[in-house]
Amino acid sequence: MIGGGGTGGHIYPAIAIANAWMAKYPSSEILFVGAEGKMEMQKVPEAGYKIIGLNIAGLQRKLTAENLTFPFKVMGSLKKSWDLINDFKPDIVIGVGGYASGPVLFVAQQKGIPTLIQEQNSYAGITNKLLAKKADAICVAYPGMDRFFPADKIIYTGNPVRKDILSLEGKTDKAMAYFGLQKGKPVVLILGGSLGAKTINESVLQCMSKIEALGYQVLWQAGKFYIEEMARAVKESGLQHIHVHEFITHMDLAYGAADVVISRAGALSVSELSLVGKPVIFIPSPNVAEDHQTKNALAYESQRAALMIADHVAIGSLGRALENLINDKDEVKLLSENIKKLAKPEAALDIVKALEKIMK
Repeated sequence: MIGGGGTGGHIYPAIAIANAWMAKYPSSEILFVGAEGKMEMQKVPEAGYKIIGLNIAGLQRKLTAENLTFPFKVMGSLKKSWDLINDFKPDIVIGVGGYASGPVLFVAQQKGIPTLIQEQNSYAGITNKLLAKKADAICVAYPGMDRFFPADKIIYTGNPVRKDILSLEGKTDKAMAYFGLQKGKPVVLILGGSLGAKTINESVLQCMSKIEALGYQVLWQAGKFYIEEMARAVKESGLQHIHVHEFITHMDLAYGAADVVISRAGALSVSELSLVGKPVIFIPSPNVAEDHQTKNALAYESQRAALMIADHVAIGSLGRALENLINDKDEVKLLSENIKKLAKPEAALDIVKALEKIMK
């Protein structure tokens, strides 16, 4: 049983773990438990797995009517988790973070069922910290996580990522043709998530003329909320090499085309970019729990594996930072080499090994 979700950073690693397990043990049964109304309720069935939803949500930071229902949702989710575990009888329960992982792991631990936590970020989530003491193993993506978890339970596996990211060789020509990019002209890839990132989009608008003047072209995922505004601005600018999309489905091709990447610093993005091995400028979102994106980006910046620009200064400074990076070949080489050192291409298989060890 795999509990959790809420964002792609929780869901896709969970699916990758399930896929790696099923590849080795195809007769197994896997049941996902998510939060009703969250994206896992769509993405997990699309990946071929059954999922059941809990009526659970997080506490709001402000005093709201929704917070008054929180205790009742927790109690209802604990009761439903108890019933699900009694019915499914899992041999092991995995928590990947997100609202639904808490009730499922808590009940499993109360019933003496082995549990494994997979923490994607460099700053542990509240749910995972609370449940860590009774977990049998905790798979992490960053060193130094003994600040949050018992050291003897930690396994440094990295974050599982989609298989197509693991093999980018030979995809550059296909990528240039697919996105309508010009061969021989370097590419800046802009990623702000499926919904879009306001600061990143406004930063790119402000410096896109400079990027084109430097001889680069832009492959830009503007996101659902901003695509119309950004596409209109690009059209009005008359620039020829700024290619704006709402969403990029074939991320392996986007990474294959890229020479430089500008991205948010969610756990999944950071793990994928480590495998891609291109120089990265992270602009972490400040609007996430425990400001974990900033901590993810700082962990990489401290190893000289990426550059970081704070969200509140990005609009005025992205163009200059990008120009400095493009003109410094030694820095480009250093960032590429160092970020590759942090890659964990066998993360899903290493988590499967941890599950096998617990179950034995």
